[in-house]
Amino acid sequence: MGAAENVRVAVCGAAGMMGKEVIRAISEADGVELVAAIDLAAEGIDSGSAAGIGSNGIVITSDLKQALLDTQAEVVVDFTLPASLMSNLRIALSCGVSPVVGTTGLSTSDLAELEELASKASRAVFIAPNFAIGAVLMMEFAERAAAYLPDVEIIELHHDRKIDSPSGTALLTAQRIGKSRVSAGISPKPVPANLIEKSPGARGARDANTGDVPIHSIRLQGFVAHQEVIFGGAGQTLTIRHDSLDRRSFMPGVVHAARTVGTLSGVVVGLEKIL
Repeated sequence: MGAAENVRVAVCGAAGMMGKEVIRAISEADGVELVAAIDLAAEGIDSGSAAGIGSNGIVITSDLKQALLDTQAEVVVDFTLPASLMSNLRIALSCGVSPVVGTTGLSTSDLAELEELASKASRAVFIAPNFAIGAVLMMEFAERAAAYLPDVEIIELHHDRKIDSPSGTALLTAQRIGKSRVSAGISPKPVPANLIEKSPGARGARDANTGDVPIHSIRLQGFVAHQEVIFGGAGQTLTIRHDSLDRRSFMPGVVHAARTVGTLSGVVVGLEKIL
């Protein structure tokens, strides 16, 4: 594919752990071209040097809007923080740029606002709680299993710098399990009302937004992104587990989304929608 056909990509959060991986992946992949790197904490640093691939001449800037306009970016990949995410997405859409979002923490009202903004801009917003293909399969298998084994809990384990809890992957898995149980007309056995997830300071969830599936969250050094979905039945258990041992596991999905988002419309959630 010639350079003229490449999708022009900006990376927001370029100096973060995921941002550096995205810089490397975009630089190595066909069909996409890195044109801008944005990060509030690393202004003036060469993005290639920061990512460990050598100088690429694309200097990190803190001004997202100006970077998108100056480079005529078509897509912005965002791996930043929940607190800054909506502001970044508003700017991107106002500039006619399609966001690919790996940052989690968007609320229902945020998604509704993005639908409206995307429609006005005639652009799509692609959001994936998890860009690893193995994680997508894990959710697919869990959804299928829930129709036969309705009693289930989720344990998700992430690095100690992940702010949101439960993870977006765990929430989406739980929601898909809940829908599967409803479609199958089955219900889990009642669980105790005083679950630890309801205790002050506990990291977990159990409410309507999770399909009423208990989720247990762990944040420790040494982990990247991991999830177990444990089903229980009479005399048996079934465990479906996915492990991302390296952030490179997310990159094929990120690159594919960057190539694909221009063909979409509205707000699209989940990597499985574009596979």
